[in-house]
Amino acid sequence: MMESIKIVEEKRERNMSKAIKPMSLKDREEILRKYHPDYMEGTRREVRVGVDKGKVFYEGIVDLLEAKPVVDPDDVDLSTVDYDVDLLIIGGGGAGTVAALFAYESGVPRDRILIVTKLRHGDANSMMAQGGIQAADRPEDSPVLHYLDIYGGGHFTNKPELARALALDAPLIIKWHEELGVMYDRMENGEFQELSGGGTCRNRLHSCKDYSGMEIMRNIRDRARNLEIPVLEFCPIVELLMDDKGQVAGGIAFNLETYEYYVIRAKATILATGGSGRLHLANYPTTNHYGATGDGLVMAYHVGANLIDLDTIQIHPTGDAYPEPIVGILSTEKIRGLGAIPVNANGDPFVFPLEPRDVESAALIRECREGRGIVTPTGMPGVWLDTPMIEIIHGEGTIAEKLAGELRKFNRFGIDMTKHPILVYPTLHYQNGGVEINEKTETRIPGLFAAGEVTGGVHGKNRLMGNSLLDYNVFGRRAGIYAAKYIKKAKTGKLTLDHLKKYNKMLEQAGIKTEKTAPILLPEYRGEMAISRSLDIL
Repeated sequence: MMESIKIVEEKRERNMSKAIKPMSLKDREEILRKYHPDYMEGTRREVRVGVDKGKVFYEGIVDLLEAKPVVDPDDVDLSTVDYDVDLLIIGGGGAGTVAALFAYESGVPRDRILIVTKLRHGDANSMMAQGGIQAADRPEDSPVLHYLDIYGGGHFTNKPELARALALDAPLIIKWHEELGVMYDRMENGEFQELSGGGTCRNRLHSCKDYSGMEIMRNIRDRARNLEIPVLEFCPIVELLMDDKGQVAGGIAFNLETYEYYVIRAKATILATGGSGRLHLANYPTTNHYGATGDGLVMAYHVGANLIDLDTIQIHPTGDAYPEPIVGILSTEKIRGLGAIPVNANGDPFVFPLEPRDVESAALIRECREGRGIVTPTGMPGVWLDTPMIEIIHGEGTIAEKLAGELRKFNRFGIDMTKHPILVYPTLHYQNGGVEINEKTETRIPGLFAAGEVTGGVHGKNRLMGNSLLDYNVFGRRAGIYAAKYIKKAKTGKLTLDHLKKYNKMLEQAGIKTEKTAPILLPEYRGEMAISRSLDIL
């Protein structure tokens, strides 16, 4: 590794003057088909039950959908309601918290809102996001250009009305954040500092150093706490409730400490459970938080909501490949946005550093599979991200100022990224697809809304940098507003879990015999699941 670093250092000056151009659309499609896990044999299969029977999704997602519901309807007494509210929000991350705030602003009393979350309020991918949030708010930019970037980056498979909402609502989200107190990076003249991101035609990335997710989540969570919106922690919802009118009417919570079920009745329910990165789809390491196990997909599917675009996953190009304790953790795209470029073991650049994420990832995978990468002592492949270039381009101290979290992370292991390149390899980062919604965040089932990473259609087959923080703010806001409108006319019927009995019957009729149950709530890292996946991804 040290010999390779010497070569990188020797070629650095040459590489900085040797620009690699972005790929053509044809070249992008070719490299994706050859090297991206979305096209690998054995990563996906057809679903055999439910509303999406016959669709192709990732193996790990299908495993969840073909598992038995974890709740036995006969074990739950629906005659006793433990919490009776107007609005149940499932998930205490960004989307759920934003939804609660705008539901309150739209007239739902605070004591009639209940956020129920698997872990603590804020334990979510929303807190972990680094790079920033996209918004077209400068004269030389426009929501139209942002929309085109979103749509093109998603390979033109996005639901147009959702991509449109994402782009149009972005400036007002930034304005709202300013009012809350979010401390976005600014230039000396006071204007926002806006950086580039992969696949975008304008610099529109607003960031808070490399703590963007944490800073945004801090402000929205503080607002919810100051309003004293009720939150039930360590009580994941394990199944949705329906009523005899075919509406979603709340959920069944499971207390992780006492093992009790709670029956929660609600006029409207917002699903904001996040993604599924902890399933390690295609055997990749992950950037995701511990609770990201696809719960919302399973519960929504059980009541008849449909899922889209789960035949793709987002593999982020720059997950950490060394040292071993941080394998899979994200090294933000902002590093490349500031000028660091990927180089192989021979010190040679091989890809434009700001291709869309799926294309960039495929290029890194190609380099390693064709023998031009580095393999660590533990068998993890990787290429170099030449971070010292940032200091050369922007001046000494830039990394400490703009990438403080990254600098601190590597310093813990004796690696100074201002002087030495870092080793990276693609890592499972985001759930591109999910529960299908419309621009009002409604699913096909009355009473069930959804927002954030649990949903599909916003990003199509690939998400661009900075659009996930935007996604949960835009659609969390819309979910709160439209759920509040729905509540005014909603009338809940008799509670039932009959949909679970029907689902179990479908499994039986499909000939699926399994002892697995879902949602799984927490990932398993004991026994066979504890073995290293690093050799599998090559």
